[in-house]
Amino acid sequence: MLVRDIANKLENLAPIEYAESYDNVGLIIGYLHQKVKKILITLDITEEVIDESINKKCNLIISFHPIIFKPIKNITGKTFSERIIIYALKNDISIYVIHTNLDFVWEGNISYVSKLLQITRNKVLFPKKGTIKKLNTYVPNNYVEKVRNSLFEAGAGNISNYSHCSYNFDGFGTYMGNKKTKPFFGQKEVFHIEKEACISVIFPSFKLNKIKEALFKSHPYEEIAYEIYNIENINPYIGIGTVGYLKEKMNEHEFLFFIKKKMNFPCIRHSHFTGKKIYKIAMITGSGSFGIEASIKEKADAFISSDLKYHDFFKYEKKMLIVDVDHYESEKFTKKLLKYFLDKNFPSISVYESEVNTNPIKYFF
Repeated sequence: MLVRDIANKLENLAPIEYAESYDNVGLIIGYLHQKVKKILITLDITEEVIDESINKKCNLIISFHPIIFKPIKNITGKTFSERIIIYALKNDISIYVIHTNLDFVWEGNISYVSKLLQITRNKVLFPKKGTIKKLNTYVPNNYVEKVRNSLFEAGAGNISNYSHCSYNFDGFGTYMGNKKTKPFFGQKEVFHIEKEACISVIFPSFKLNKIKEALFKSHPYEEIAYEIYNIENINPYIGIGTVGYLKEKMNEHEFLFFIKKKMNFPCIRHSHFTGKKIYKIAMITGSGSFGIEASIKEKADAFISSDLKYHDFFKYEKKMLIVDVDHYESEKFTKKLLKYFLDKNFPSISVYESEVNTNPIKYFF
């Protein structure tokens, strides 16, 4: 098994195209053609994590947080990041990062935490725009089924819980090729009318190349007429954060004890109590102060996130309990999620969760 095989499978789960523009995901260090011995999963990369990888004979580290965020002009070991890069390269360790692209998918960390807290009837808090494209193509009648099925196999035509979705209508195509052409129907330099059908399908934007490849391979014409559009339709399963409901209503004290126990938090910061029962929950794992206003608009009883500032707590306006949990603790379940995914897809490779607690924040009780 090669690093490329692992990367391809991870990018089926969380396409790189879904990552935020500021992020740095994918293979950060190493070679795609490197043979994978064992895999270590971590939330962050430190020198201790590299030590652990060496001791466990893991030559691929999958990290949630990138080790390189900004361009590096030289690598001399003077900074934390540079030392990690040198240490990894010296020991032939590849590093792959899956970060905000995993945050955006339904099967990501937010889904794991929702199940842990028994939150159901979830929907995305901030749907991501620009994740859907539309293809129109024009096909001679005898080849419609072949082209359409090829597009379906490439990943087109999925709408929520429905697959093989398309819209089709009949018409006539006209053309006249010059001396250099080899028309599939008709003759060169002769005007031709052909009965054709228009096939219209939507597809995830990250599958653009795969969709075009399927079209070009299955369509009989040497010059294929097609259009691809960016559309504003929202994929309800792609986005940041979630809104859902607890199994049963709780008072605010019960709710705080509940999430502290379930998620094993050392401590929790929160806004003033509202006196309301807690039932509808909005949540963004990791830094999520930007979600407060949206959660109030959703009429959530509580909003859970991390890295909230002093003034963020004033935004609760006595309408919603704001709960600030530790950044590391809210994202630590990513390791379990990725281990389960890799064990399922690559049962022949040993996958370990890092035992190093990389949380840079410590608590004094």
